[in-house]
Amino acid sequence: MSNTTAATITYRVPKRRHPVLLFVTQQPLGAAGLAFIVLMAFAAVFAPWVAPYDPLAVDYTAMLAPPSWEHWVGTDSFGRDVLSRIIYGARTALAVGFLASFVGSTLGAIVGVVSAYFGGKIDMLIQRIMDVLLSFPIIVLAITVVAVLGKNIILGIDINLIIAIGLPMVPKVARVVRSSALAIRELPYVDAARTAGFSHTRIIFRHIVPNVVAPYLIMLTAFVAQAILAEASLSFLGLGVTEPTPSWGLMLSGAAADFYQQAPWMIVFPGVAISLAVFAFNLFGDSLRDWLDPKIKL
Repeated sequence: MSNTTAATITYRVPKRRHPVLLFVTQQPLGAAGLAFIVLMAFAAVFAPWVAPYDPLAVDYTAMLAPPSWEHWVGTDSFGRDVLSRIIYGARTALAVGFLASFVGSTLGAIVGVVSAYFGGKIDMLIQRIMDVLLSFPIIVLAITVVAVLGKNIILGIDINLIIAIGLPMVPKVARVVRSSALAIRELPYVDAARTAGFSHTRIIFRHIVPNVVAPYLIMLTAFVAQAILAEASLSFLGLGVTEPTPSWGLMLSGAAADFYQQAPWMIVFPGVAISLAVFAFNLFGDSLRDWLDPKIKL
């Protein structure tokens, strides 16, 4: 008899990579946008230590000074350091951008889930209201809301401005979330939950909401860029942030329009800040959509 020995085969289970590292390797452009967002947030949070000057300090001896070692991107018509005002302006842009996007996206998600789940006349009524809101361009609707509500400053933030910017986002988010919720509502486990006698609240929060988180996060991120641009536009028109609060849109209006030939840096650098911020959020939002969408991954 011959003795036979069984061969032992071992399998190595590959280590699961961290989601952040996976996102960086799979979405390099999105990672670059995220890096700029983090840098901008860091500068905004630590603005008192990062900014070289007080953004409100007036120096009449340095009015319209060109870029130099003392003032890297020059000064404005009041002698205020433009770089310091851009750094502090990031606070306004991010605060209004995130809050407006959160308010608009969250309300839109709630409306979309309710509309899809209950359907029928409720769905028809909600969608007609969304159609009315969609018929207005975002900036026109924001101007109308700001003009009607006026200003309501709480903790240094204009709440009405956030509502005005967030409201036009509601119908767009509602449409996207509704389409996802409609597909989920017809799945067998949702029918089983209804048959078991579970309440509408439990079914919505247990089965519907978790499955629409991905499109909600994508829309939330993408709309931050639109909110920043809308805040800058309203401030430029005099309906947003007012002097002397640093704001990128406000820096493009007023004296900057009068001295754009003599001091072009008053317009160029705030405009670059707005463009880079919007571009970074758009890159990150598009990459996040591609990364979270299983159809695109396949």
